[in-house]
Amino acid sequence: AIVLLIALNLRGVKESVKVLTPIFLVFLATHALLIGYSFFTHLRAIPEVSHRLSTEYSNGLATLGIGGMLMLFLRAYSLGGGTYTGIEAVSNGLQIMREPRVQTGKKTMVYMAVSLALTASGILIAYLLLMTRPIDGKTMNAVLAETAFGSWRLGGIPIGYWLVLVTLISEGLLLFVAAQAGFIDGPRVMANMAVDSYFPHRFAALSEQLSMHNGVVLMGGAALAMLFYTKGNIHILVVMYSINVFLTFTLSQLGMWRFWWPRRGHRQRPYHIFIHGLALVMCAAILAITTFEKFGHGGWVTVVITTLFVLLCLRVRRHYDSIRAGLRQLDDILGSIPTSGPPNDQPLQPNAPTAVILVSGFNGLGVHTLLSTLRFFPGLYKQFIFVSIAVVDSGHFKGREEIEALQRATDENVEQYVDLARRLGFPAEGVTDIGIEVVAEATEVCERIARQYPKATIISGKLVFRQERMFNRLLHNETPTLIQRRLQWLGVPMVVLPVRANI
Repeated sequence: AIVLLIALNLRGVKESVKVLTPIFLVFLATHALLIGYSFFTHLRAIPEVSHRLSTEYSNGLATLGIGGMLMLFLRAYSLGGGTYTGIEAVSNGLQIMREPRVQTGKKTMVYMAVSLALTASGILIAYLLLMTRPIDGKTMNAVLAETAFGSWRLGGIPIGYWLVLVTLISEGLLLFVAAQAGFIDGPRVMANMAVDSYFPHRFAALSEQLSMHNGVVLMGGAALAMLFYTKGNIHILVVMYSINVFLTFTLSQLGMWRFWWPRRGHRQRPYHIFIHGLALVMCAAILAITTFEKFGHGGWVTVVITTLFVLLCLRVRRHYDSIRAGLRQLDDILGSIPTSGPPNDQPLQPNAPTAVILVSGFNGLGVHTLLSTLRFFPGLYKQFIFVSIAVVDSGHFKGREEIEALQRATDENVEQYVDLARRLGFPAEGVTDIGIEVVAEATEVCERIARQYPKATIISGKLVFRQERMFNRLLHNETPTLIQRRLQWLGVPMVVLPVRANI
């Protein structure tokens, strides 16, 4: 099932969801029948059940006290954290919803909350009305379905058996859909973290199907590892899931509370402060209780993995920050380049030796590559072409306005390089393109330029470190080397110039 989910999501999210849509309809029909039949055929038992519940509550209150009953409730509530699968997916997946996104997200959350409340409470009431008790080797829902309509027969056909089977299969497939929600949102969260440099930048890249393929593969690998580690033990897996669910719920509510706290004078501030404050206290309490209760039953694994993951993300961010600090030293050369005389506005000659420089933004790294080309090959190149690929990643894949702004910014950066080269006395032009994969797009553009200018050489700068480690290779995607390999196969010469990163 995990391998199937990986394959579906690598092909694209939209196709995956369409395949799974009928599962919801089957689940809805079977559980509406289950809850409705249990309720309407046992109406007369409601007074008796209510009296029994009242008596048991009074006995529990007398034995445990209010604090004990509250702790018992919170423990049961926290262990049911798996019920919330999909709630967090709405907020994480807001950016892929249809416009207007906020209204669509609100409607979706209302639908999910209402359906979850009706289904969960309906099943719990059905347990009470049919006096369902646990049986070894069966889930409570299996026992409930067998009690409700397992004995139904139509002539000699055991329709009850098949109805129970369809009900349980629909529940299993719904869990498959729930896992799909994780495969949609997990890579998207990783992509957002990559945009903010808390994750390797390659996780923000989009595949040809516009899916975060690196995140999908990592999600699938982690899921398989956890499955084999726990040997499929449902109790351990649910505990591991519940702890991080309420951790994210707690952080989300804390973020919303902090968002509204300084907005004094806003008419909705008291309402939001109360709602998010209450939710924060509730989620934090459940998180603490779940972690304490189940620490020795698999909870410690979640705590260790999550802690190591957070520390690793902080280490990744610190590395990227140090790289940016080192590159700022290169930016200092931007204002100290000696240029004199009017800019050279002559057109490029097809047969003249041409340096095609790959750049990304107008920065010290690109200018350093230009100056290194002039220093290493003095007098060789008579003209320059600057190529920049506007990469549409998760950070820009949010609407037409974002894409257009990305294209404008790329054009402006390339024009700055062209202006600098002309002021240095060289004819120059700029070429830009837009795509989701920089290696493929850059290779295609460079091959096209090489056909137009037979004496062209592709040049790119590459960060090099004093000590090459696996950590550095994971965090930096080796783009110049990958482009060079493709162009070499096509017979196009390319030179990669080293740029030292003093970290």
